[in-house]
Amino acid sequence: MTATTLSPREMKRRRKQGADYVPPSPYTVKAALTHGDVFTKLSAVVFGLGNIVRKQYVKGIAMLALEVAFFVFMATNGVGYLSKLPSLGENKGGKKLVDGFWQYVEPDRSVVILLYGVASLVICVAFVGLWVMSVRSAYKSQVLLEENGKAPSFMDDVHELLDAKAHVLLMFLPTLGIAVFTVLPLIFMISMAFTSYDHKHLVLFHWVGFENFAKVFSNSGGTVNAALFGRVLVWTLVWAFFATFLNFFFGMFVAMIINRKTTHFKGFWRACFSMSIAVPQFVSLLVMHTMLQPQGAVNRMLQTWGWIDGPLPFFTNATWARVTVIIINLWVGIPYTIMQITGILQNIPADQYEAAKIDGANWWQIFTKITMPYIIFVLTPYLITTFTGNVNNFNVIYLLSSGDPTPLGDSAGSTDLLITWLYKLTVDKQDYNLGAVIGIMTFIVLAVVSLITYRNSGSYKNEEAFR
Repeated sequence: MTATTLSPREMKRRRKQGADYVPPSPYTVKAALTHGDVFTKLSAVVFGLGNIVRKQYVKGIAMLALEVAFFVFMATNGVGYLSKLPSLGENKGGKKLVDGFWQYVEPDRSVVILLYGVASLVICVAFVGLWVMSVRSAYKSQVLLEENGKAPSFMDDVHELLDAKAHVLLMFLPTLGIAVFTVLPLIFMISMAFTSYDHKHLVLFHWVGFENFAKVFSNSGGTVNAALFGRVLVWTLVWAFFATFLNFFFGMFVAMIINRKTTHFKGFWRACFSMSIAVPQFVSLLVMHTMLQPQGAVNRMLQTWGWIDGPLPFFTNATWARVTVIIINLWVGIPYTIMQITGILQNIPADQYEAAKIDGANWWQIFTKITMPYIIFVLTPYLITTFTGNVNNFNVIYLLSSGDPTPLGDSAGSTDLLITWLYKLTVDKQDYNLGAVIGIMTFIVLAVVSLITYRNSGSYKNEEAFR
């Protein structure tokens, strides 16, 4: 019998006999069902029973209440939605003759069935976790009662949560929020990609397997096809690259100029860029959108001065539109980079610069050997998150160009990103299944790029310090 399979009484007996220290048996379900008493084993059926018997009333009653709530939910709604989940509903509704009168029969709404079915599955998984918690908690109270003569009281548990297990208390609400507002919608969206939920099947739809993925990667010439997806994907990555690194390098350049000893009124220049951040982004983008229209202020001013004969095609030509959104994004993004890099520049050890100057290094060598490596080391996670944010930068593209210009017959414009294309497919065209496929592909692209970049960066390989 190993230390990890000793019963509570056996461990207590060995300690009394002066045996070598025996590590306590882990509070696992296996150990509970093997060495637990009758109340511990019954806690697998009646949650909290072992705690209530050992006078842990608050914990035991809470677990029992959650068990009752689960069965009430499953009896009233859960079982019904789970039973309809394989078919997503079959009742088409319509008129029905009842006792000589026509009555309207409400059809099954597949989207509701899918949502509540997924939620019911998640609740079932949570119930399994509650079952494990009930058995382990009952076994733990049994072990502590046999060793110490009493089980921890409610106040003992509270003190433990505020001290040794403070991390559990602090992380509970954020974890619950992630599960409810991130994991559950993500599962719902992924499930939607395997259905026929489009503009033709808004009420009743069914499972279609990988049919939607086949549409996205085929050359059928429909609303979504491989050529269109490839074009939008390439532009999304090009946009994210320029939007990230142009902002980074120009912001770094301006921050270094302001940070120079010979630059006067440093606070004034930083305040100017901070004020541009204070203006809501959507206001700046809408103003720019209006000014750059064919009859907008910029074109009219240039025509008045005689510099151009006709309006410049800022949003009517694909190349012009793409260059325009990249340039205007610099105005929006550079101030954030300046604030980030200014804080880093002010924290680079001055003795490194002094030692480099004593050794005869010029400004370029100091920049490439000290300043730039330090900034890259610190800002690599920031650059990755910025790149990810630019891939999903809905505001700049949609408020500035709305994805235009859009070739005739295409569902995506020349400046549409995957995220704005997804929006158009779902909100405008109501092809929710294809939008879900695009969302999944966006996630895969971002996950691959982010993980590969981060795992090969100095910030990941050398987390301790910068050398």
